[in-house]
Amino acid sequence: MYVVKSPLSDANLKTVSESLQGALVDMVDLALVAKQIHWNVVGPRFRSVHLQLDEVVDTARAHSDTLAERAAALGVPPDGRAATVAVGSGIGVTPEGWVDDSAAVATLVEALGAVIVRMRERIGATAEADPVTQDIFIGITGDLEKHHWMFQAENG
Repeated sequence: MYVVKSPLSDANLKTVSESLQGALVDMVDLALVAKQIHWNVVGPRFRSVHLQLDEVVDTARAHSDTLAERAAALGVPPDGRAATVAVGSGIGVTPEGWVDDSAAVATLVEALGAVIVRMRERIGATAEADPVTQDIFIGITGDLEKHHWMFQAENG
């Protein structure tokens, strides 16, 4: 079997691979959470929240692919399996059943906030280990912070 070799030192690769895997798990779960709420949101702001949730799903899915491919490029097999996501995500439990639009927005504010905190930790962890990966994390964090702002403004 062909194995991709990383240009990073073993110590830096360990730091970067853990950061990439954690970010991948968070992005996969964020997409799942946003889609679950998208299907179940109800209330007077249904349409706008429903559409806004799909924007988060699209962002999270695109970034999860970027993260997985970065890991693979460094010789680390990405793991986005359901069991891995279930035990590794930093996002809390998603409400079951119908979700009032205000509760949906609050859930996304909380989920995005949790992921942003973890992403900022990864930005710091990869600064010396791999600035290329750090740059990816910075871009993702900027996108997540924009969604976070927009959802916070919903319940202003």
